[in-house]
Parts: sequence; C-alpha cells; structure tokens
Amino acid sequence: MDAPRVAVAASGGRDSTALLHCTARAAAAIGVQVTALHVHHGLRPQADDWLLQVQGQCRRWGVAFMSRRLDAAPARGESVEAWARRERYRALAEMARQAGCDLVLLAHHRRDQAETWLLQALRSAGPAGLAAMPREAAREGLLWARPWLAQPRTAIEAYVRRHRLRFVDDDSNLDLRFARNRLRAVVWPALVQAFADAETTLSGAALRAQEAAALAAEVAAADLPLLRQGAALCMLRWLDLSPTRRRNALRAWLAQALPAAAPESLVGRLCKELPTARAGRWPAPAAELRLHRGLLAVHRPRPPDGAPEEPLVVDLDRAGLWPVPSWRGHFVVAWAREGGALPETLHDAVVRCRAGGERFRLAPKATARSLKKQFQARGLAAWEREGPLLYTAAGELLFVPGLGIEAGRRAAPGQPQLTLAWVQDDDVPTGQRQADG
Repeated sequence: MDAPRVAVAASGGRDSTALLHCTARAAAAIGVQVTALHVHHGLRPQADDWLLQVQGQCRRWGVAFMSRRLDAAPARGESVEAWARRERYRALAEMARQAGCDLVLLAHHRRDQAETWLLQALRSAGPAGLAAMPREAAREGLLWARPWLAQPRTAIEAYVRRHRLRFVDDDSNLDLRFARNRLRAVVWPALVQAFADAETTLSGAALRAQEAAALAAEVAAADLPLLRQGAALCMLRWLDLSPTRRRNALRAWLAQALPAAAPESLVGRLCKELPTARAGRWPAPAAELRLHRGLLAVHRPRPPDGAPEEPLVVDLDRAGLWPVPSWRGHFVVAWAREGGALPETLHDAVVRCRAGGERFRLAPKATARSLKKQFQARGLAAWEREGPLLYTAAGELLFVPGLGIEAGRRAAPGQPQLTLAWVQDDDVPTGQRQADG
C-alpha cells in the first residue's frame, strides 16, 4: 500500500516555510509523504531565487518538490491580487492532483483571518464574505486545510526563530497600492494599540459569520426547491416569503444560475423592482435576467452545450434572414447605401466566440479600442452585446453585435453593400416589427 500523501503550499515566505518544516517533521514520524507545491507568479525579479530556495530546503528536509510558473498575465484593468490568487489556486490544484495528494495545507494564521474579516467588512460584505477563510474546504476533489488558522502570528514567528529557518522577505508586501498592505502597515498597528485583543476578537467574528452563512445556506436550500419552476424562479411563490428570506433565496438562486458572481447591487435592485414588475430585463454578469409570465430566468448569449466549438463558416452575401442554430439566433442581411460591407466580404464569413483581446474601430480614422470600451462608450446594455463575432475569410474582424461593421471593412459610398444585424431567436427584429405593423 502506498504511503499517505499531503501537499503544502510553499511560497518561501515565513509562514509557509514554518508550515512546511513542521509538516515534514511530523510526517516523517508517521510515514506520510510530503510534497511542497511552489507557484512562480512571474511578477517579481527575485522569483527565480525564491524557487531555488524552497527547492533547496525541500532537498535538505527530505520533501518532494513541485513548481509551476504562471505563463499568463492579468487582463488589462484586472486586479493583480485577484488574478494572482485565482491562478495560484488553479496551479496548486493541478500540482496536487499530479502528485497524488488529496489534502493541501495552507499556512494562513489567526492574524490573516482577522485581516480578511476587516477587509471584507470595509467592502460591505455580507455573512459569506465576513466568514473570511474556512479552516477546511472541499473544492475540485481536494481538501484544502488551514491547520494554523487559530494560531497567533507570534507563535509562528517563535517557531521560525527556534528552528532558525530561512525564509523569503517579499518587498512587494510594502507596496501600499495593495489594500492588505495598507491595512498591515497603517491600520493594524493603530488598531492593536487601541484594542490589544483585536486579532482574537476579529477572528472570532469570522467564526460567527461562518455560522450565519451556513444558516442562510440551509434556509435557502429548503426554500429553493419550492420556488423553482424548471431552471426559472417563480415570482408568485417567491413573493410569499418574508423580505429577508426573499433576498436570501434570490441570492442563492443567482449564485447557482449565473455563470459569474452577482454583485449585491443587482440583488438589491431585483428585490426592489421584481415585486411590482410584470416583465423586465436586467443585465447580469456574463448573462441577462429576464422576467416573463411570472418566471425569472437567466439568458446567456453564449452557444448552448453541444454547440460546435470550432469556427462556423457562413455565406451572408445575399439579403435575407440567415439562422445560426448553434447560437440560438440569426443574422439579418439587407441592402444599404452606406455603412455596409461588400457582398464578397460576407462570402465564407466565419462565426466565432469572443476570445478576449479583440479591438474594434467605430469610424475609419478612430483608434481601435477593446470591445468592452466600445460597448461602454455606446452605452449598450448586456442584451444588446449578445451574439457571435463575425470575421472575414481572411481572419479580419468584420462585425460585432451592438457595434455593427468594423470601420476598416466598410464599403465605399456608391458601391453595392449589405448591412448586418444579429437577432436572438427569442427577440423580434426591429425591421420585422415595422413590417408586421
């Protein structure tokens, strides 16, 4: 029988170095194999040295070592902290599975928990946010555990001194552009001077929030089966709940139904508007909420499951309605005097999903900007941005729903040309409404 395995996330900092050393000593006595997992973020020039230091310590302590370098970078405008956290956990999970470990130890301690609670409170978080970090959490088939979450930082510092452990001192922790660094450098010293037991009391508040979040989840789990009608939320049954339970159930339904987390502002707006609305549409992260005949449902602009992932070639070189079933919609093609594309440009056009990084010009001499910025400049709602992108056979971006034909692909005035529009199957084209009238 193979020996039990445990992984330790090892950045090389004081806390994770102490945890790795302590785990290695304890595991050796009971026959458990330890693997250190190190993530090289590629953000600091010293990162190569940190990797070598952890690798050397593992060699001396008889610990297996694995590392992963992050090749990507934060998207423009994305928080570096959020990106690093997300990609770090993804890399740790991949390495843990590769090493055959189903338990990953993290070195967070009581001060970390107190800081997290305070940061979440400053962001106006609810019980789920104020719950901060759980001692144990099962995700992606792995158990993530923080064995030192109840330990004070001073105990870890004493352990490091006692065993004379070398650790990385990352100078980016002094960068006050980051919220946690500002909290540690400016707020925390003043807080503990005024309230010496702040670390204990705030970590205790996180425990109370965990209990409140668990209770809210239990109530929502009991309410939701009675409120659902298929994948939708039945408004008649939802309105029978008290306002507090309505909000709790709605928040839980959104968490399950949406492809991305819903902001609390959306929850508040829905709770205010839904009780008196007969129909409506609300933009949501990566989707849209639609109220129709008493049912609130999620509409996603992406192709449904089973749609071909490969680009789809279509001929749009004639006027008419051209369905794209895999996208639950169709192109409306019409002759125009200006602002259109040459018919031959629309022959063998390619339908693709957004991949990120696309740039678009609204006018011939305008600067190409990201689709997000162009959508914002036009003030387009989420549902007006739906549908696939259209490329020429040569691979040039040709058409974007809500923005129209790219300026560089438009025909000259006087040339035969066609305009394009994208319409979801559950919508009625504007031109069709006029013709029906």
